[in-house]
Amino acid sequence: MLKFIDEVLSAFRPCFSRKATYDWFVVIVVGLMIRSDHLGLTAIIRSLAIHPRHYESMIHFFRSDAWSLDSLRLAWFKVVRRVAPLLYLHGRVVLVGDGMKQAKEGRYMPGVKKLHQESENSSKGEYIFGHLFGAIGILAGSPLKWFCLPLFINLQDGVKTIFSWDASAEQRQDSHVVQMINQALSAARSFGGALLLLDRYFLSIPALKRLAEGNLSGESRMHIVTKAKLNAVAYERPVRKSGRGRPPKKGKMLKLAELFHTHATAFQSVKVTIYGKEETVSCLCLDLLWGQGLYQELRFVLVKQGERHSILVSTDLSLEATEIITLYGYRFKIECTFREMKQVIGAFGYRFWSRSMPKLKRYLRKGEPHPMEQVQNETDRSRIRQTLKAMEGFVMCSVIATGLIQLVALKFSGRTPARFFRYLRTPSKVIVSEATVTVHLRHSIFRLFAQNKQLSVTQIIRSKQDSPSTDADSWAS
Repeated sequence: MLKFIDEVLSAFRPCFSRKATYDWFVVIVVGLMIRSDHLGLTAIIRSLAIHPRHYESMIHFFRSDAWSLDSLRLAWFKVVRRVAPLLYLHGRVVLVGDGMKQAKEGRYMPGVKKLHQESENSSKGEYIFGHLFGAIGILAGSPLKWFCLPLFINLQDGVKTIFSWDASAEQRQDSHVVQMINQALSAARSFGGALLLLDRYFLSIPALKRLAEGNLSGESRMHIVTKAKLNAVAYERPVRKSGRGRPPKKGKMLKLAELFHTHATAFQSVKVTIYGKEETVSCLCLDLLWGQGLYQELRFVLVKQGERHSILVSTDLSLEATEIITLYGYRFKIECTFREMKQVIGAFGYRFWSRSMPKLKRYLRKGEPHPMEQVQNETDRSRIRQTLKAMEGFVMCSVIATGLIQLVALKFSGRTPARFFRYLRTPSKVIVSEATVTVHLRHSIFRLFAQNKQLSVTQIIRSKQDSPSTDADSWAS
């Protein structure tokens, strides 16, 4: 197991111009995988018995110029493509995208803004102050259990002013929806053709336009599978009339919710796998035009499951209705990944801030300029950009740690019975969870170090230990 982790981490060595920076990357990723609490980077020092004098050096890693987020992202893509058992459909990988809001109260933290939460959960506030992230993952595993391996996550709102200081970061100034499509196109370039699963929030004209531009320019070949709102309308194909005049762009308007009643006899019963269970549903597949002024042909699948009605959408007109239903059932896997990253890894527990930041104004008046626009000093701008890089770098290290844990679960489940080290009321029978892997590593990491002294990961962590001269055999005790 440790040899596999060492092999994966060694693939990131070219991303760092200095060995010392790479060493800290290894320490941080391994520490994130095994730490038992989420109380900042000090949890990594406690979990790996790192000497406290190294704390400042660990903090400086995140603002270092010896590495970049883009190089880490591309290296992680290569690792996932080489190692992970990916899900392919018609020769294309399956990507999953979604946004995630994380509450933050830092007054001097870049990107913090007021966010609206649409949720049926009464425990969530309607408005929060925090960060809005966009995430892209990829499905990997087996029919017994699919994981959504996170590929990369970055901030997509509240940072437009910061990226306006850099002309090369033009794409980071787009809307959240368009940035998600850009992220997915970037991933599709590395993995070949792709199908992207998105929530209904992302079915919009700007998203479809950006997708069409990416496909036409040859960036990659990608299609979307998403969901439409029940009040959505679509149009039949136009009937070309004889005579002069511009040909019509659309035909008769259809309210999709009404089709569940007006076309009830046309629905067919099919068996599909939804959330790991075989279900019998009724569905109707129609190719219609959608989008005011765009009128792009999409495949709509109207699904009836008991009293529940859903409208699924695909830009790929070659997909069968059953494939679209099954695919959309996998979309929730990214929500499971968010849960594990928050509760198991503590991926969003960063605490980076900068004195160069203007103090956050919680209640801006309409038309009042944002305090960030008043930052003109280039030194202050540089420090703010470094702080933003530190936050996204911490999350990227957490992405790699989460993906590594999921790959370990897929590769080594069954080697060590979970009941020997962790009680579970309903234990996993085939592939264990991320939490089980972290508990196992937490209990056995020093024994693995003692058994694998020659590995670079062992030597790197041992060099940061409280007592480097101590023989590694003592760890096993």
